[in-house]
Amino acid sequence: MSDTTKRTEASTKRVRMTPAERRESILRAATEVFAETGYQRTKVSAIAARIGVSEPVVFQNFGSKAALYQAVLDRAVSHVCAMLTEAVETGQSVTGLLAGFLEPDHMARFHARGSLGFLFADAFTLSGEPELREAVHVAHQRFAETFAELVRHGQQAEVIRKDLDPHAAAWWLMSLLHARTFRAAFMPEQAGLEGQLVAMTLDTLTRP
Repeated sequence: MSDTTKRTEASTKRVRMTPAERRESILRAATEVFAETGYQRTKVSAIAARIGVSEPVVFQNFGSKAALYQAVLDRAVSHVCAMLTEAVETGQSVTGLLAGFLEPDHMARFHARGSLGFLFADAFTLSGEPELREAVHVAHQRFAETFAELVRHGQQAEVIRKDLDPHAAAWWLMSLLHARTFRAAFMPEQAGLEGQLVAMTLDTLTRP
């Protein structure tokens, strides 16, 4: 057996994946592509090409483009919600966490094409899609509940006003995040005004 043949066989053995590994590689690639181009403009063939498999392989693992998107959205929401919850549970103050999360430069990076924020903003536009309506609704409910838990934690630590309803505060924060695309398109002097909006939000949450 030639050295070339041996190297080819060794390479083939190295890249062979288990079903779980293949599914994970597809999810990672799909997350990247959906976050770059959005659901409507993404082709399953582009996701397959990203990891060097055929399009049927993607469908064999997830069934449809909509089902793949649901899996991507569910995992992305779980990741961000877990990150926020863990930060508070390991000692970061709620006000510090919200200040850093809402900080204009962070929000610009978070919403940039290719980021999870862009994926979430795109999901917001898909609430009318029959195959995705329920998944999008659940994703927003999970985000809202995570924010509500942060508010409750802040109230227990006496850094967030106790007279605020946690769910109302959570949906206010959600609205602030989702309206950023609108502000980016129409609001003059966005950089300065975004900072003022964050300051107003934190002041309202914390002022006695």
